[in-house]
Amino acid sequence: MAAARPSLGRILPGSSILFLCDMQEKFRHSIMYFPEIVAVAARMLRAARLLGVPAVLTEQYPQGLGPTVPELGAEGLPALSKTCFSMVPAVRQELDRRPQLQSVLLCGIEAQACILNTTLDLLARGLQVHVVADACSSRSQVDRLVALARMRQSGAFLSTSEGLILQLVGDAAHPKFKEIQNIIKEPAPDSGLLGLFQSQNPLF
Repeated sequence: MAAARPSLGRILPGSSILFLCDMQEKFRHSIMYFPEIVAVAARMLRAARLLGVPAVLTEQYPQGLGPTVPELGAEGLPALSKTCFSMVPAVRQELDRRPQLQSVLLCGIEAQACILNTTLDLLARGLQVHVVADACSSRSQVDRLVALARMRQSGAFLSTSEGLILQLVGDAAHPKFKEIQNIIKEPAPDSGLLGLFQSQNPLF
C-alpha cells in the first residue's frame, strides 16, 4: 500500500481565511519589531481584500490592552473581544459557518501565547495553518523562535507574507495581479527573522 501523501500546504482564496490576532495599542512598545509586524499584517489584509479572502480580527482584553492599532488598516472588521490565549473560542461561529474552509493564514502576537494556542486549536479541528512568520512576534526573540519551531513540529506551515500572497493569486494573468504587484513591489520590512534562521539553528 502506498504511503499517504503528506499535505503540501497549497492555499486557494475560496478555502482560506486570514486571522489577525491582538495587534493592540498596549503592545506597541513591548513587542519586538511591532511596527514591522503590523506593516506585514496590513499587507496580508490588503491582499486578502483584493482576492476575496475573508478576515477575522481579535483583541485580547481590550479594556486593558486597548484597541487594534490604526495602521493595521482593519477598519470595517468587527473586533472580537477575548480573554482566552487562543482565537478559536472567539471565532468558532465564523469557522463553523464555513464548511469549505481548509486553510488559516495567521498573523499577530504573541507567538508563544495566542498564536501558538490558536495554531494548536486549528490543527485539532483538521485545518491547515499557515503561520505568517514575518507577521508574528513576541516580547522576546527566544519565545518567538521556540514558538515558531513548536508550531512547525505540530504540523503548521511557516511562510512569509509574499510567499502566501503569491500562492493566493496563483497566476500573473489573474485580473487582480497588477494590484497585488503594487502591494508586494517593495520588500516586506525586516522583522528580525533572519537572525533566527542563521548559524545552523538546531530548532529549524
